[in-house]
Amino acid sequence: MAAVPTKQETEDDDCSLLPIVHDIIKCMDKDSPEVHQELNKLKTKIQEAREQIAAMPGIALSPEEQQQQLQTLREQVRTKNQLLQKYKSLCMFDIPKA
Repeated sequence: MAAVPTKQETEDDDCSLLPIVHDIIKCMDKDSPEVHQELNKLKTKIQEAREQIAAMPGIALSPEEQQQQLQTLREQVRTKNQLLQKYKSLCMFDIPKA
């Protein structure tokens, strides 16, 4: 079964500015009137990138706060893994054979 890509995954795939810059250079070489249209595409793409960055979780936190949050989450994962191993060793989840 193929997974349907989410909006975020689709946006992540289309973040390169290079093709647009390449199109702008080609239009400038040809003295094409489409240069302004290509420049507007570039401006739109940059604005979309700014909006995505602003919407990222934790962007308002300082690097030190992000490191502290990361450390806290790692400790939680470690604790949960230890509990999971403890519960697995209790053999309470074995299905009795009839």
